[in-house]
Amino acid sequence: MKKVVTTVVLALGVMGTAAAADTAAGQKIYQQACFACHGTGAAGAPKVGDKAAWEARLAKGMDTLNKHAIEGFQGKSGFMPAKGGWANLSDADVKNAVSYMVENSK
Repeated sequence: MKKVVTTVVLALGVMGTAAAADTAAGQKIYQQACFACHGTGAAGAPKVGDKAAWEARLAKGMDTLNKHAIEGFQGKSGFMPAKGGWANLSDADVKNAVSYMVENSK
């Protein structure tokens, strides 16, 4: 039983570390690729930290937010190009950036 408990504790510790790394990675991607629009509101992008602008988007859930960020989306008030126009970003990079923006916009 000790071995199983130790394994679970170690796995949870690794998951916690990975989550922290994702937040840091998301912030870096945001600053590099997303700030031009999500920091200024260009092209109708919701600004990070603007709770009212994010409210309806957050209600759709993370799966939808991630899909729109990765594949692109034409909304009523703006346009989100696929991966913010940064085709070199991985899906994981985009998801990390979306997570960072959401966490800072609740």
